[in-house]
Amino acid sequence: MKQLTALQQQNRRSNSFRGGSSPLDAAVDGGKKSPVTIFWLVIHGLCCLISLVLGFRFSRLLFFLLFSTSSSPLPPSATTFSALRTFSYSSDAATPPPKGNVSMVGGSKVVVGRHGILIRPWPHPDPAEVMKAHKIIERVQIEQRALYGIKTPKPVIVITPTYVRTFQTLHLTGVMHSLMNVHYDLVWIVVEAGGVTNETASLISKSGLKTIHIGFDEKMPVLWEDRHKLESKMRFQALRVVREKKLDGIIMFADDSNMHSMELFDEIQNVNWVGVVSVGIITHSGGSGERELPVVQNDGDKISELPVQGPACNSSNHFVGWHTLDVSQFADRSARYIGDRAVVLPAKLEWAGFILNARLVWEDTVDKPEWVKDLDEVGRNDDFENPLSLLKDMSVVEPLGSCGRKIMLWWLRVEARADSKFPARWIIDPPLEITVPAKRTPWPDSPPELPSSTEKVLGVEDSIPENTERHAAKVGSRRKRARSKKKHMSKLLDDHVTITRQSGDA
Repeated sequence: MKQLTALQQQNRRSNSFRGGSSPLDAAVDGGKKSPVTIFWLVIHGLCCLISLVLGFRFSRLLFFLLFSTSSSPLPPSATTFSALRTFSYSSDAATPPPKGNVSMVGGSKVVVGRHGILIRPWPHPDPAEVMKAHKIIERVQIEQRALYGIKTPKPVIVITPTYVRTFQTLHLTGVMHSLMNVHYDLVWIVVEAGGVTNETASLISKSGLKTIHIGFDEKMPVLWEDRHKLESKMRFQALRVVREKKLDGIIMFADDSNMHSMELFDEIQNVNWVGVVSVGIITHSGGSGERELPVVQNDGDKISELPVQGPACNSSNHFVGWHTLDVSQFADRSARYIGDRAVVLPAKLEWAGFILNARLVWEDTVDKPEWVKDLDEVGRNDDFENPLSLLKDMSVVEPLGSCGRKIMLWWLRVEARADSKFPARWIIDPPLEITVPAKRTPWPDSPPELPSSTEKVLGVEDSIPENTERHAAKVGSRRKRARSKKKHMSKLLDDHVTITRQSGDA
């Protein structure tokens, strides 16, 4: 009974579905097709044929032209052109990329067949666009420094004593590149011992900085102690140039072999009159007997083993003294002359750790402090060791770099022997001679001699027999070597068999 009821319900559902069928189904069942159906079939077939010829689905383009809605209506010609231009990228995608640098603003969607393809920009950027990007980044950095950096930066005056030697190019190039990265106005005063030379002038001219190259009459001595004194005189000579030209700004002493952090040039902008920074001392020794800096007691004062020179502050960040090294502990094994294989030690307080306001050395200045000595008066004495000789009161010193706890400058002295030889300006002219020949070279050891006009030049006919003769001689010599080698091997085998038999009989 239940099965009969379910069968009746299924028949009712099928009858209701057949009764609600579309006219198209009725036309199909009856064997007749309506004109609308025939029209759409013809249009579909025509679009398929056009798609086969053009390479993309023409029906989508037709649908886009008929049913596209735009807020700003365009003429049909413009719409058709934009649509065809969009679809024309499909054929360009298969072509090789252009030879030149091409940059596209953005990717475009291209439809090929049933799948969409995204054309990405060409990976090689346009050099003009790259330069624009660099200029934008540089401008952003300038604006950031103007907002968060020093509001009114002072010019920087850098004093560097130097002289022509083996390591001058090495040391002076490092300082030059550090100064080239400074963002402030900078004047570089280079004082050269022994007079101005073309080697130093050509080197500092590559920097593109404002340079003042002056000469010093005395030559650089060989002894380290005399060198320290002469370098102090050279720095005083540069200070006189600052006074004569009335250069305004911050004076720093950058030796050619020192290493500087770029943060140092931002820190010295905080100086009012006299500032000091901590200097990291890198002691160098060419020998193997170098020991660590010990902790010693000298007259009740504790000498630290840290190789640092600079200001010492209390817990309130007030200047109370100096942190120095006890160089007397190395008096018996310190370097005496340039190139000595011993520890090169600095002076008690190096010039590199001091920062001065340029107005301190001016003559007629209204706001010049009373605790500053006259530059000419100090220059008459030969016992000055550092800029503290210019001060009457040592308490006016301004500690920088977190009150001396941050090291932004390193002192190092690495020099070659005074009599070491090196090419002028490190330019090799004439070319180098061959001291160690290569094992295999593509050229002969000696160039072939060209035949003179009196000698007979062999023709092709004359050279063929000679070459054939040489080739035959080479083949014959190779065969003889092979035969002698075979004979030698057979003799060794016979001797080995004979020895083996004798040992077996025994």
